[in-house]
Amino acid sequence: MGTVIYGSEVAEELRGQMAARIREYKAQGKRLPCLGVILVGDNPASRSYVTGKAKACDSVGMLTKEVDLPEYTTMDDLKKEIRKLNDDPEIDGILLQLPLPSGLSENEAILTIDPKKDVDGLHPISIGNFYLNEPGFVPCTPLGIMELLKRMDCPFDGMNAVVVGRSKLVGTPVSRLLQNRNATVTVCHSHTRNLKDICAQADILIAAIGKPKFITAEYVKEGAYVIDVGVNRLEDGHLCGDVDFDAVKEKAGYITPVPKGVGPMTITMLLQNTLKAYEVKE
Repeated sequence: MGTVIYGSEVAEELRGQMAARIREYKAQGKRLPCLGVILVGDNPASRSYVTGKAKACDSVGMLTKEVDLPEYTTMDDLKKEIRKLNDDPEIDGILLQLPLPSGLSENEAILTIDPKKDVDGLHPISIGNFYLNEPGFVPCTPLGIMELLKRMDCPFDGMNAVVVGRSKLVGTPVSRLLQNRNATVTVCHSHTRNLKDICAQADILIAAIGKPKFITAEYVKEGAYVIDVGVNRLEDGHLCGDVDFDAVKEKAGYITPVPKGVGPMTITMLLQNTLKAYEVKE
């Protein structure tokens, strides 16, 4: 049976370290780091995410400034609010909660964010720096995945990594991070042929496709490092990942669960990026 690595436990450890650093800055008489959060409309899921992120900030002693905008907000008004946060010296990072209401351009809004405060790592300049291996912000979920693999003592170098899913938020950036660690990476998607055979050769298998329990034991190499990024709600209300956890854990060397796996790491990496932005300024 494989070792289960709980992202919730790793996240708690990392948040403790961040909290200690922030307490030290406070003791030195410095201002506290602050994350600016913009929510447009009243989507219940988005509001829940924003509330969770604010609680996470509070748990490490970080401040938040929430900007709530109505559903009918225009693109010009949204950009004005983003620029206010850009110009505010007390704001270290900016989080624009996505998706935006219909009629608003996510790309245009992201382009308005100051790259120095782009703690989600979505601005084209952030993406360019990332792919050039220059200093900047890396998207939070891929960053969390790499931290979990590190906690698994994954050696990376020369390993065969397979990423199932090529989204711009997870699959594509995590494949680059794996390449940066000298893994040999295959990115699979809906048009990939012989997916099962490709996955079964992976030393590192990352599933990020949004299909409940799609990755069964047949897809997994004995002793593989398995990271499950998917979060799917079943008809009975329970959450599950893209990996058939109960079957795969018997074959994998290491595996992350859903929930309590990658999810807590994503928010923790957002805090880490915000603290990084603060420390660069200070």
